[in-house]
Amino acid sequence: MSTTDTSNSVSNSVLTSLQKKTDTTNANTGTAGSALGKDAFLQLLVTQMQNQNPLDPQDNGEFVAQLAQFSSLESMQSLNSSVNTIVSSFQSSQALQASSLVGRSVIVQSDTTEVDTSKGMTGSVNLSSSSTATSVGVYDSKGALVRTLDLGTQAAGAASFTWDGKNGDGELAAAGKYTFKATATINGVATAMTTNLPATVNSVTMGTNGGEMSLNLAGLGSVALSKIQSIGI
Repeated sequence: MSTTDTSNSVSNSVLTSLQKKTDTTNANTGTAGSALGKDAFLQLLVTQMQNQNPLDPQDNGEFVAQLAQFSSLESMQSLNSSVNTIVSSFQSSQALQASSLVGRSVIVQSDTTEVDTSKGMTGSVNLSSSSTATSVGVYDSKGALVRTLDLGTQAAGAASFTWDGKNGDGELAAAGKYTFKATATINGVATAMTTNLPATVNSVTMGTNGGEMSLNLAGLGSVALSKIQSIGI
């Protein structure tokens, strides 16, 4: 009497069946990929053992190797579950932090911002080199020059300036959106410089799929959190 080893054919049959089930599940759930999970792996292993040739059983070393693969697969899935939990906790923490930012003032590199002229505002000019003549022009929403702030000679770095909200005639300007254009004379050449201006946080947009959180600033729109230089009261 001869005994036929049917483990390979049976395993292939089971693998095909499991593959079809996996593909059907992915099609129904809209998920991509066709990787088999640990349950399918274990079912294949048991099927191999049940259908092995009793006169030529599976080698112990191969069996141990398959068990090791199963253990490794289970560990990877547990790790993936733990990472997902950490990500969920991080997003919850982000949401809590975001709620505390609404209504607060932040400093961001920009040339435009909303100004409550009754309170005035303070900003700064980013100077790449020392300047012999530094000035900041304040323009209204129509592009008309409202005031020129003379900062004089400044060293390289951030040169602070303050606008009291008044125009060149000493009258209080209307509240609204204003543009600040900074100019510095470096080595005898007038050069445009960037400015850092305050803005109020109106709302916060949470990042999706691990993306960065962004702040919706009054008069500026959406700005990534990493672009914020400082947060005030």
